[in-house]
Amino acid sequence: MKVLLIFLFSLPFLFKVSSQDIVGLTKEGNRLESVPDENAAFNKFKEILKLQPTNIYSLNKCSELCSRIGKRQTNNKVINDYYVAAKTYAGIALKIDPNNAESNCVMAIALGRSSLNKSGKEKILSAREIKVYVDRSIKNDPQNFKAWHVLGRWNYELGNLNFIERTAAKLLYGSIPEGSLKKAIVAFEKSNTISNGFILNYFELAKAYNKNDEKDKAIYTINKMLLIPNHTEDDPAIKEDARRLLQDIK
Repeated sequence: MKVLLIFLFSLPFLFKVSSQDIVGLTKEGNRLESVPDENAAFNKFKEILKLQPTNIYSLNKCSELCSRIGKRQTNNKVINDYYVAAKTYAGIALKIDPNNAESNCVMAIALGRSSLNKSGKEKILSAREIKVYVDRSIKNDPQNFKAWHVLGRWNYELGNLNFIERTAAKLLYGSIPEGSLKKAIVAFEKSNTISNGFILNYFELAKAYNKNDEKDKAIYTINKMLLIPNHTEDDPAIKEDARRLLQDIK
């Protein structure tokens, strides 16, 4: 009885210590991501999930980091493993809270990373699913700049399907989701109004401007982007791609 009472009285203290641990680990995970050291950040957020498997913030972070880390890999199996993990973390978060804006956003990111740059068939098969998640994310948080970026990419990729891809899609599926370059530009611009430090969004906006024959806007956007400090491990490579695009435009 005495042992039981000691245990019961100690529960609030144990919970408090666990909460403090999670707060500390979260701060460290965020710090590592900002360094940026995304692999270390990923491992830190996984530590949190060992202590609290239903921590939605950490599930979302793990999903987003897997999408980013996976994109930089060179081995196709490793790339696929990261993308599967990204979708798995997002899926767990969505089971906990189906309307969580960030969870819907990272699921859309994971699906987009694993399919939008592939063949027309795979792109179209996943397009409807991506749109559901990105729309739900924006509905629940209209200020989610990453969701607006994904919507821009969705429109850009589907708007650029070639004639053969569109014809094949209509024969196979009857119809395809409609995306357009102008809608892509609107979504990218919206993302920039919410967050003006998202380097990838600047690059994709510049590409869209260029494709829409708005050369001056593309040049201005790239030059502005090149002055923004790097925030992710992808940013230096994105800036190199932007410099190459700038030379092509000029």
